[in-house]
Amino acid sequence: MVDAKKIHVLLVEDDTFLANIYKTKFDMEGFKVSVSENGEEGLADAKKKKPDIILLDILLPKMDGFTVLEKLKEDSGVKDIPVILLTNLGQKDDVSKGLEMGAVDYLIKAHFKPSEVVEKVNKVLKV
Repeated sequence: MVDAKKIHVLLVEDDTFLANIYKTKFDMEGFKVSVSENGEEGLADAKKKKPDIILLDILLPKMDGFTVLEKLKEDSGVKDIPVILLTNLGQKDDVSKGLEMGAVDYLIKAHFKPSEVVEKVNKVLKV
């Protein structure tokens, strides 16, 4: 399903348990996964590692996901990397804000199983 060049997913998630669940699922599906535990680290990793797609939580230590998204979109080196917001914030305002800021999708963790998140990533990257 995934081609020879492993698709690199950057997961910016401060919940270690949840990050491991997603990482395991993406690993099983043949993706390369990097995990950043806070917003600052996520931004730095995105610039350094240039992943194919970023799964970004909003409620993060050091720098929230909206700020990370804003900084990614301001940086010509990483602004074209698709970002899916993966969060528990389900307010309409948050969803609208995230999509207006340039996220390609907004997934509420409680509503999506890890396998469905993998499907979304495949859809966005047209794999």
